[in-house]
Amino acid sequence: MRLPGRYDGVARPIVTYGSNEVLHRPTAPVTEFDERLRRLVLDMFASMREADGVGLAANQIGVDARVFVIDCPDARGEDVVGYVVNPELTLLGPADGEPAEEVTEEGCLSVPGPYAELARAFRARVDGVDVKGARVSIEASGMAARCLQHEVDHLDGVVYVDRLPADLRERLLAEAAGPDGGLPA
Repeated sequence: MRLPGRYDGVARPIVTYGSNEVLHRPTAPVTEFDERLRRLVLDMFASMREADGVGLAANQIGVDARVFVIDCPDARGEDVVGYVVNPELTLLGPADGEPAEEVTEEGCLSVPGPYAELARAFRARVDGVDVKGARVSIEASGMAARCLQHEVDHLDGVVYVDRLPADLRERLLAEAAGPDGGLPA
């Protein structure tokens, strides 16, 4: 699940909310497991790092493919690093006194700047495949579980602000756009 030299790719620009339709519709399942897919994953890790993010979906760099990368701490503070192609999300019940869900601030590279509180399951798992088509799973808690849910939402065409009340969403999008209105609505 980890790629050697995973940050050796080429950073690509991040697609912002409203600027590219690929961010607002479900992505296409990956069917070809070749060098282009491996390069995409490397570029996604590099793009995530360049943008100082903790997760990134392919459509956030304008690619219509069901792939995400993650480099995010879990509830114990341990880094969860990896990627999944064609992920399927499962929300898991709490373990050992954990809460079922957690409400905390969430942000997004595609809505640069603002954060908003959003409830997410405290524990989640994704199952999918790697760049060679071999089965992989990532199970996580806390922030890393939030990342898994956030990135799968992206692949389903949902940006976190879409889960918020309309008035709050509009305020956050206006804040992200800045005084010059640089972010499309």
